[in-house]
Amino acid sequence: MSDELFRQQIQIINRQMAILHSYMLQLSPALQKQVSEVLEETAAALGNLQLISEEMQTNLEACAVVEEELFQHNQQAMQERQYYYDLFQFSPDAYLLTDANGLILEANRAIATLLNVPQSYLPGKPLANYITQRDRTRFRTLINQLPVVSDVQNWEMNLCPRQSEPFAALLKVAVARDNSGFIQALRIGVHDINEYKQVVTQPALALNPEDIPAQVTTPLTQLPQALDGLQVLVVDDEADAREFITAVLESQGIHVTAVATAAAALEALEQFHPDVLISDIRMPYRDGYSLIRQVRELEAQQGWSIPAAALTAYLAEDREKAIAAGFESHLHKLAQPTQIIEMVTQLSRRAPT
Repeated sequence: MSDELFRQQIQIINRQMAILHSYMLQLSPALQKQVSEVLEETAAALGNLQLISEEMQTNLEACAVVEEELFQHNQQAMQERQYYYDLFQFSPDAYLLTDANGLILEANRAIATLLNVPQSYLPGKPLANYITQRDRTRFRTLINQLPVVSDVQNWEMNLCPRQSEPFAALLKVAVARDNSGFIQALRIGVHDINEYKQVVTQPALALNPEDIPAQVTTPLTQLPQALDGLQVLVVDDEADAREFITAVLESQGIHVTAVATAAAALEALEQFHPDVLISDIRMPYRDGYSLIRQVRELEAQQGWSIPAAALTAYLAEDREKAIAAGFESHLHKLAQPTQIIEMVTQLSRRAPT
């Protein structure tokens, strides 16, 4: 029954009660008293019923608002998830996701190109199938040692693409664990070492000094410092975002601790002081602004300092607030992997030595 129809029914009942009240005057005083009491109780019950109906209508309207907000949030989460998935799929760097035994779960286009197989063919296949026979035993040994390993592993292996010559590759292996410490998955970045060797060993061309453009004499910018061993604390309530940022950073040899809440981040800071802190802004219970203010208070009390970057889906809106709150840097959550790595590199240089 609609709210309007309910009100119409209440009005009809009230009119009928008014008619009964006029008939009541023809009754004896004793009966008039009894009927009057019944009519008063009925009127009170109708009033309460109307109040309950109004409360229910208010609650329904509030539920509709919450439902719309949840729908919008889910839509945004689906879009971001798709974006992160696309970044993985279309990244120029080769990436694999395997189970604890090296069985391929996900593979992007770049690794399919390296191995010279269709991308859809790789899931469900053992990665060992693409390791040369000479390195396969060592590969399995390293896989078996992962349960007691915490850092990102660098494995040099010879891979054998389909119908092509084997090539030397560097596998950067990061372990993802569940809350019990068991291995959930292996995130593996694959780099063709042959390309780097060719660049290093390529002989320099003999050039006439007169043919060299003037700008070549300008000193080249130094390459970013090595990131191996750097410790980064990532705070984001969305699991997909945590996993994506972790995979990007661990592919560079960075040790990542990822947590879902500001409270968990503060607990982690009691155990260690990372070189860089990356935090989402909009999180439930305690947002990134509150977290960075508490971190800066702890720094002042205890004498340490951590460069921090804010991640948000609302770039223009949050940038000034993030910097004012205490973050040194600010980046959109859908930034490219190279932008995230560059930001961490720059922030790590600000860390006190």
